[in-house]
Amino acid sequence: MKRVVIEKFGGPEVLKIKEVDMPRVGSNDVLIRVEKTSVNFADIKKRTGRKGDAYFPMGIGLDVAGVVTSVGDQVTDLAIGQRVIAFPANGSYAEYVVAKQALTFVIPDEIDFTIAAACPTVSILSYKLLMDVARLQKGDTVLVHAAAGGVGTTAIQLAKLLGAGTVIGTVSHESKFSIVEEAGVDHVMLYDNFSKHVNDVTNGIGADIILDSIAGKISVQSIQCLAKFGRLVHFGNSGGEIGSFHTNELHSSCRSVLGFSLGTTRKERPELLKEASRQVVEYIANKRLTIKVGAEFPIEEVQKAHELLESRKSIGKIVLNVRGH
Repeated sequence: MKRVVIEKFGGPEVLKIKEVDMPRVGSNDVLIRVEKTSVNFADIKKRTGRKGDAYFPMGIGLDVAGVVTSVGDQVTDLAIGQRVIAFPANGSYAEYVVAKQALTFVIPDEIDFTIAAACPTVSILSYKLLMDVARLQKGDTVLVHAAAGGVGTTAIQLAKLLGAGTVIGTVSHESKFSIVEEAGVDHVMLYDNFSKHVNDVTNGIGADIILDSIAGKISVQSIQCLAKFGRLVHFGNSGGEIGSFHTNELHSSCRSVLGFSLGTTRKERPELLKEASRQVVEYIANKRLTIKVGAEFPIEEVQKAHELLESRKSIGKIVLNVRGH
């Protein structure tokens, strides 16, 4: 079968398609015939060596959509022929992958494979951030950084669905305003002096919840527009810098800084994702949540897909078509 691997760290050129053996299925695993998969920033970090992994050849990719073709003897919740989304082991850019039963979720026929492939990371992550980590309350003001990306556009919609009062988004360029507005944001702004603008549109109160995947100076500036009792959720460092806080910025105002990693949760406590997956699949099937797909490439053009994501010019999710139909 075909599988994309890297044999050294580097730019998109290190992504190679190889013929490899079929993966083995353990007792709690399922084998999935992959239809489509998505490209995430975590893939860029892994390809360039920023994830800490150091074994070759290395698979790449986080999530897939496809059909179950085999199940382990301890699998009770899944059956051959079911359409699923999953977080597989050892990469997702392949014709077949193995995933744990706990990280595989059935999807209905109403969700096509393009949307299904685009949804697992961005939708489950967004739901966990808003509901379980930030504990969104009806009427909360939510600020979403990197609002034009896959997580950003999904989090904006989910915040509205879950009862947020006002949703604000930040982006790097005015050309991204329209996609954020399409997602249903109330206010969209550039990063320049965003904390002042957030305070202005909230009459000096600030945001109750801030979703921050950038880190560095964006995190530091976020504290300046975080409301009393507010929750700043840090879930990535795409900016590549480290931010810092002073303790006196937190305790007297009852504000919190919270961390979340979908990767750590998948590895350590996968059972925590079951309810989030059930809820977002329902929202997508009912057309209440739309996953924006900005580009789709055949798997043979995986290098171009990575180039687009790294250019910061992509909008929404990037999908790889494994089957060519």
